[in-house]
Amino acid sequence: MNFFFEAMCVMRSLVASKDFNYNTDGYDGDATDDHKSQDGSETMPYIDESPTMSPQLGTRSQDSEAVSPSPHDALGPGGHTDIEKGLEMRKLVLSGFLASEEIYINQLEALLLPMKPLKATATTSQPVLTIQQIETIFYKIQDIFEIHKEFYDNLYPNIQHWDNKLTVGHLFQKLASQLGVYKAFVDNYKVAVETAEKCSLANNQFQKISENLKVKGPKDSKDCTTTVSMEALLYKPIDRVTRSTLVLHDLLKHTPKDHPDFPLLQDALRISQNFLSSINEEIDPRRTAVTTPKGEARQLVKDGFLVELSEGSRKLRHVFLFTDLLLCAKMKKTAVGKHQQYDCKWYIPLADLAFMTVDDSESCPHVQTLSEEEIEEMKMKISVIKSDIQKEKKAMKCQSRALDRLRKKMNEQESCLLLHSPTIPFRIHNKHGKTYLFLLSSDYERSEWREAIQKLQRKDLQACVLSSVELQVLTGSCFKLRTVHNIPVTSNKDDEESPGLYGFLHVIVHSATGFKESANLYCTLEVDSFGYFVSKAKTRVFRDTMEPQWNEEFEIELEGSQCLRILCYEKCYDKTKLNKDDNEIVDKIMGKGQVQLDPQTVQSKNWHMDVIEMNGIKVEFSMKFTTRDLSLKRTPSKKQSGVFGVKISVVTKRERSKVPYIVRQCIEEVEKRGIEEVGIYRISGVATDIQALKAAFDTNTKDILVMLSDMDINAIAGTLKLYFRELPEPLLTDRLYLAFMEGIALSDPAAKENCMMHLLRSLPDPNLITFLSLLEHLKRVAEKEPINKMSLHNLATVFGPTLLRPSEVESKAHISLASDIWSHDVMAQVQVLLYYLQHPPISITELKRNTLYFSTDV
Repeated sequence: MNFFFEAMCVMRSLVASKDFNYNTDGYDGDATDDHKSQDGSETMPYIDESPTMSPQLGTRSQDSEAVSPSPHDALGPGGHTDIEKGLEMRKLVLSGFLASEEIYINQLEALLLPMKPLKATATTSQPVLTIQQIETIFYKIQDIFEIHKEFYDNLYPNIQHWDNKLTVGHLFQKLASQLGVYKAFVDNYKVAVETAEKCSLANNQFQKISENLKVKGPKDSKDCTTTVSMEALLYKPIDRVTRSTLVLHDLLKHTPKDHPDFPLLQDALRISQNFLSSINEEIDPRRTAVTTPKGEARQLVKDGFLVELSEGSRKLRHVFLFTDLLLCAKMKKTAVGKHQQYDCKWYIPLADLAFMTVDDSESCPHVQTLSEEEIEEMKMKISVIKSDIQKEKKAMKCQSRALDRLRKKMNEQESCLLLHSPTIPFRIHNKHGKTYLFLLSSDYERSEWREAIQKLQRKDLQACVLSSVELQVLTGSCFKLRTVHNIPVTSNKDDEESPGLYGFLHVIVHSATGFKESANLYCTLEVDSFGYFVSKAKTRVFRDTMEPQWNEEFEIELEGSQCLRILCYEKCYDKTKLNKDDNEIVDKIMGKGQVQLDPQTVQSKNWHMDVIEMNGIKVEFSMKFTTRDLSLKRTPSKKQSGVFGVKISVVTKRERSKVPYIVRQCIEEVEKRGIEEVGIYRISGVATDIQALKAAFDTNTKDILVMLSDMDINAIAGTLKLYFRELPEPLLTDRLYLAFMEGIALSDPAAKENCMMHLLRSLPDPNLITFLSLLEHLKRVAEKEPINKMSLHNLATVFGPTLLRPSEVESKAHISLASDIWSHDVMAQVQVLLYYLQHPPISITELKRNTLYFSTDV
């Protein structure tokens, strides 16, 4: 029963998760097929979610307050409206659950389908399975099917003829009262799976049957079916019982206390939670333990996919941290239909493990990295493939070979990106041997691994040497014990899973408390993007304090992000403490925490305040989210006296200048003291500083030059970007947008040169002169790339979509999907600016004089 404790702990976390979506019970048959063909090579493999994954059954506290969330506690003056919304939510919850219940019944039906013919052959001279084997494998499946079929048949008409006064609590009450059948199924599950596995190995006929079960799609999907393995379907009931509990909790949340359903649902939830709690108590807590031939219990503490730098190249590894050792493995190449296995690359006893210190003289090996251009190109390709997949899904209601090919292609691109994007070094040293180097995507992840290892090392550990047999047993157990099953790529996610947020997240880092002594403190913000985390913003250092009050606002661009991480550091000013791996002073992480970006929470117009607790430290912050389509809207300023939101021709005419004053001053200040700033134009400036500068330029404040000289350089860079973003129309104009898109797509270099120069000549003079001034500035910034890390491609990526955007009408037509933000258009916008940045200096005089032969209307 050790396996089930693992299953139950994950589910407990799911029950506690506010944003868990119970309407995702479908099974992706394509993932199963692709899983069989993964080759486990040194590149990132395509690993499917195994049915032996560890979703766990879970419970909430049995305290009545926790069991009975009331929607009335938060009611304000509009209480009745909130009750109506709650009842509407109640219907949506039930509708979603009904849809997933249909999928579940179809899965059970598919599982039962081979049972009768197998029983029929059991009494013949050539049985496929014995009666005992059949009864073991299909134990209680028929009973579970009948229970849920009856539940579905009774619930369906209620949803079809919905009335807010209708009661469904009695149906859930009856369902909960029959959970004893699940108890019997859970007790038998491990034996059932092992029996099915043994029978598959012994009988080719049964192997074919068990690997090719056909599951019907929902009613509205016509005759669409998916192919699923028996092992995957046997797992479904383990998952289902917790999902029913989740639905009960949500139903109670949206059911008024005076509704006749409330006490019935409350009772059903109590029964369900008691059932889950009773199962948890019966299970051996050593859920991740493996016993060695010597009788020792070795427990898995943490595992995950990391990139190792080995022999000068990047290799994907699955790293397992046990209570007494760290094991690094890779997935073996396996034949189709064979079970996946790990191959141990190396292991280090924790008693012999050390982290490389700043005093170590050993130099860091050369880290093989791709250029920013190549990384961005991968992201763009992935986004285009995602868009193609969505189009294919709309066109084809069932699975198609084209869809399979696109998914495989996307998996290859995402895997390559995840393999080459990590750059933060994490060095592990064996006191009696060699040093190993991992590359991680974020300081947060590095800190998690280091802390987990150091916590175990505080115990009295004895050095261990594994025999070949012990190592084989331990490595063989990794497949069953692992808690991380998939590399974080889109192709490993369910279709219904949230694609994440695309747009801009506004975050205010207010303050922090809980420090034991004064220190120089700052915070960094990380968000996930394309499967890995990226550092996006950093507060000022608040010196010599126990209660820093930053109150700094940042605007962070999200690309399918689902999580925000905040890390709090103590700044180290001792330059002798230099980390040779990343050539940066080592700052101490005081605490770290993360919060899920729930679309329903952050997509409101109001700020959402939250607190992250980390190692006794509390960081207070607020956030709100702006979608990509809203950010495309350009709102002209009502006050023509300002500069933001005012046509560039109006501003230059009023100022009697060729280039707006704000552009000239920001460029001058950046070149004076920010041209060597790492990440200039990419790192977010403090939003409050940017707004202060915006107000100063709008009102033509006399002290603007003093403000500029005192202001953080990232805020000045942010002000320049904001100015271009808020122009009533983009600098390269709405009228020429499609012509620029067509010009950059030309293959013939001469034709492209002819077209692109003609388009520049077609710009109004203020737009053209300002654009050329900006071009030369960005080229000077890129000359300092070795120091500021901003290449021409990086700068084109930052400015391209700002200077060249579709009109609001065109954007509505193009952005039908969130993930379309990195579509062909955005790729082209970046390429247009990059073309001009890579072009030799462009003289306005020469441009006007040389009309070439291009005469096509634009």
